[in-house]
Amino acid sequence: MGLYAVMRPNSMNLSPPLPPEAVKRKRTSVEHLHGKGMATSPATVRALIAAATAAPQFRQLHAHLVTSGRLSSLGPALLRRLISLPSSHLHLPLAHRLLLSLPSASLDLFNLLLPPLASSPDPSAAADLFLRLRREGLRSDAHTLPHVLKALARLAPGSHPLVASTHAEAVKSGLLRAVVYVANALMAAYSACGHLTRAMQVFDEMTRRTLVSWNTALTACTDNDRHDRCVGLFAEMVEAGFEPDPTTFVVMLSAAAELGNLALGKWAHGQVVSRRLDMTLQLATAVVNMYAKCGAVSYASRLFERMTARNVWTWSAMIVGYSQNGMAREALELFDRMKRASVAPNYVTFLGLLCACSHAGLVDEGHRFFYEMQDVYGIKPMMTHYSAMVDVLGRNGRLQEAYDFVMDMPVKVDPVVWRTLLSACQLHCSKDCIDIVDKVEKRLLELEPRRSGNYVMVANIYSDIGSWDKAAKARRVMREGGMKKMAGESCIEVGGLIHRFISGDDSCPGFEGACRILHHLNLNMRKWEPADKLSLIDADQ
Repeated sequence: MGLYAVMRPNSMNLSPPLPPEAVKRKRTSVEHLHGKGMATSPATVRALIAAATAAPQFRQLHAHLVTSGRLSSLGPALLRRLISLPSSHLHLPLAHRLLLSLPSASLDLFNLLLPPLASSPDPSAAADLFLRLRREGLRSDAHTLPHVLKALARLAPGSHPLVASTHAEAVKSGLLRAVVYVANALMAAYSACGHLTRAMQVFDEMTRRTLVSWNTALTACTDNDRHDRCVGLFAEMVEAGFEPDPTTFVVMLSAAAELGNLALGKWAHGQVVSRRLDMTLQLATAVVNMYAKCGAVSYASRLFERMTARNVWTWSAMIVGYSQNGMAREALELFDRMKRASVAPNYVTFLGLLCACSHAGLVDEGHRFFYEMQDVYGIKPMMTHYSAMVDVLGRNGRLQEAYDFVMDMPVKVDPVVWRTLLSACQLHCSKDCIDIVDKVEKRLLELEPRRSGNYVMVANIYSDIGSWDKAAKARRVMREGGMKKMAGESCIEVGGLIHRFISGDDSCPGFEGACRILHHLNLNMRKWEPADKLSLIDADQ
């Protein structure tokens, strides 16, 4: 039996379809034709290519083209057929091998394969193909660079050197100034690599910007924790005459959430309503997330309950919101509802659950969620999950268990995990935990020998438990190493503006007035402080 039909009626052919008997008579394969000693003409092979749908058929055709010497002439048609299939992602490895086997592939064939590779689970294949394209002396065009940069963004931050060289190529070829979506893709790639300054440099040098350009720049600011700059950039965008779209407000709501600026978040939500923008699932989830992170949990809950459709991100945003606001019971109950709704949790869901267990002292539940994440849902723990589990144990005084958990981790422990454990030691400091403090101090200072905050924390723990020599040693190492304690910083939102305060800095406006108010409050607190019974007894005597 042939693997597939040679002459299948073409959907673009206006002639009437052949009867089933005639089609059956024309069914054959390359193997069948060779077995009969029949020559396969180019037209016959083209018909076979057009009818191919399965991987074995494509492999057979590829082999035939190689052995018959027709790879150069008919290989491109086979590649195009592979990419045109609805399930082309299943054939990407074969398409990749086919392209690399072509004697002299043209740029349009590389451009044909780059988009699906850039979106595939392994974007490094797109980067490799781009390097191959360069080695063969082909010059990238406007269809090449955006997809290459998309793949490099997914490979960040290790792909930064290749992003920079692609930037240079785009400047040299003139594509960066001529094609706006090349600049947009370059901004996104730099942002993913953590180089916001370079991303904004690309944005500032653009001679023409679209709404996508502004949204990309806004996203770059929020992704790199420059939320205040995002707000300022939004004002520039509106002033430049661009109308924000749902994507714009998703970014703005995210910035408001991270800043904890409820006034800004409410304003953004109001703009969405007043402009009658389509409340997409992504936008509605961003609104819920903003209210939850800004502490307006009741608003977030009402919006969540009104949503007609929810995805895993919506459920996770609400669970994390409950957790961060100390509502552990509500977070766990919502997770039960999520499972009953047949929505599979993701890594963010479990991060919220572990946070809830930590603040509520639910150690057993924390253990259960951590292992359920792996054993039931197949989610590989990230370093943040390990850190959260250490916090669950350490915050509740189970320091030895937390230390044993860290030592049993199957991955290399990062400084954040050790710092979390050290913070727990500071919270429950006593002479019983001095051995653990010594071990954690050694590990942490090996990883971050120049981080002053670690020495400050260690010195404070030793001071609290009366180990003055060790406390003095930690401070001496810090002093001799030229390290300085980072000044404490806090911020408050008043009237839609963020006011920052730094410890020891008296130059901010209104400093003296704030000190006077604090002084009066302190006096009032002392005046109304409940009397200590022991003091009263001493006074009577």
